[in-house]
Amino acid sequence: MSRRKVKLPLASSIIADPTPVTEPLVNDWDRHWSEFAAAAELSPATHYRRRLALDLLNANQCCGTVRILEIGSGTGEFAETFMARTPRAMFLGLDLSHTGVEISTRRVPPARFLQRDLLASSSAPDGLDFLATHALCCDVLEHVDSPELLLRNASAYMAKECRLVVTVPGGWYNAFYRRIGHRRHYTPAEISTVLSNAGFTVERAVAEGFPFFNLYRMLITLRGDRLIDDATGSPSWIMRASAAVFRLLFHLNFTNPWGWQTMAVARYTGH
Repeated sequence: MSRRKVKLPLASSIIADPTPVTEPLVNDWDRHWSEFAAAAELSPATHYRRRLALDLLNANQCCGTVRILEIGSGTGEFAETFMARTPRAMFLGLDLSHTGVEISTRRVPPARFLQRDLLASSSAPDGLDFLATHALCCDVLEHVDSPELLLRNASAYMAKECRLVVTVPGGWYNAFYRRIGHRRHYTPAEISTVLSNAGFTVERAVAEGFPFFNLYRMLITLRGDRLIDDATGSPSWIMRASAAVFRLLFHLNFTNPWGWQTMAVARYTGH
């Protein structure tokens, strides 16, 4: 596949320029997973969110069969980790990307993955009645204009009282994030409003990641137009070394109003 070089704004304009950026590098998720999957798997932020999400899901305390729904399952990283820990669970991953679904299916054979546009359908297709007891939506809602609609449509796959964990970015929102497809970032109060409007009862909403996750995000943002080249193909030894250092530092993060990783736990209570 030929790679289209995408120029991002320079670091100075990323911080200072509040004007909209046209033609963002967004929504072509097949291309995204084809070109950037290796970098995404290496990212210490991905591992950090996954660790927090596993703790918040608390699936090991569930009585009976765990049925987990992942909204935006990507290339199956979380499914692989979850199924290794909870092999008796039933796992359903939904993703917009055909490429992501193919990779996930090969990667985690015991799980099921389907290509679905959750902004277009409000009911479970093909008679699928999954009735998830747990659900995860990890850094998806910032990419859509109608997060409440996506969550309402995803609830067709959930049982009543399904425990939903949502992660979204907080902190800086600027030209860089618009360019990579973020519509907005969320405070705990803002994501709570989205969940409530979608038919969920919020149990907890917090800001995680202070101080080292914030620092990591700052450095990524300041990388500017060089980030696309960094993230394409096989990661360099510098990227691998940096990721290893930040993975260790992220264990020292703590919940704080200034944290740039917003997390929420909610229950599906219907509309």
